[in-house]
Amino acid sequence: MPEGRWYDELPARETSLSKAWHTDEFRERVRTWCEAIVGPVTAMRQQKLRGWATVWRVETADGAWFAKQNCPGQQIELPLLALLARIVPDRVIPVAAARDGLLLTPDQGEVFYETAGGDLENWVRLAREAALLQRELVPHHTELVGIGMTQLRPEESVDYLSARIEQYAGLPAEDPRVLAPEVAARLRAHLPVVRRWAEDVAALGLPLTLNHNDLHENNVFDVDGRLRFFDFGDALVTEPLGVLLIPLNILGEKLGADGEDPRLWRVVDAALEVWSDLVSTRELRAALPAALSLGRLGRVESWVRCQPSLSGEELGKWGQVAAAWLGTLDADPPVTSSRRLAAGD
Repeated sequence: MPEGRWYDELPARETSLSKAWHTDEFRERVRTWCEAIVGPVTAMRQQKLRGWATVWRVETADGAWFAKQNCPGQQIELPLLALLARIVPDRVIPVAAARDGLLLTPDQGEVFYETAGGDLENWVRLAREAALLQRELVPHHTELVGIGMTQLRPEESVDYLSARIEQYAGLPAEDPRVLAPEVAARLRAHLPVVRRWAEDVAALGLPLTLNHNDLHENNVFDVDGRLRFFDFGDALVTEPLGVLLIPLNILGEKLGADGEDPRLWRVVDAALEVWSDLVSTRELRAALPAALSLGRLGRVESWVRCQPSLSGEELGKWGQVAAAWLGTLDADPPVTSSRRLAAGD
């Protein structure tokens, strides 16, 4: 086995930050930190508190801001969003500060879910704009990796999955994170299929780029007609097509759509068109189900990063999620049809 792979072991358990996030001391730390950047704070409200992140709405005489702290495993969001705000400022939320473990951004109003409604064309727009963000970042791959972004290439998929299967299956039976023996056995038998997926996706030759890894209507604003993305704590560097996993999962559930539903493919095609000068649309469509299936590994990794700093109570609630995502590897992806491939190249 190769030495030194970043996924060879599960991260060690850490102290839960969420215990501190409940305290007056942390509130005052946030207040003091914000005031050093945007001036006197007139009001504060804790808007979000989860085991992996907390967000405060902070008001000043000049406007409203959001102060966020992630768990240690998701701290990559700070340098990442600072980098994105510098190189693609029109595609992400502005950043007032990203340091000392805290992120401060100005209030951008209602999220896209509230302003766009459930119209299918808004999902089309979301998919296309997310792909355009990815495409603009292709020349900045070295910078993304240089700030510490985790990179998962298609060629690593089988080794990554094999490692995570054994790590989670090897946990004590009483550990909330444990992978059930029957699921582990099923996944081991599925590894040759995963290898074929990886080969198909790698054969496209698409460049590695940013994968938001939690792309949906609540993680984007529409500001003056331009979509601005945020909430990059789950982000990875991968091939580009897997980013469609979450929006297609959500939209498929909303619509009650199966894997051949033309409404889902309408959203898909908007994103694939961004890459169609590099690879034919026919090839992209054919490989998409494999890319979406591999995209589930990104969701596994997101929870691998969050779990170490969950409290005992939080681990009881969320500890099973990484294993649950592992268990979906042999389920159908949200789009599966190949019958539309003749519709265009």
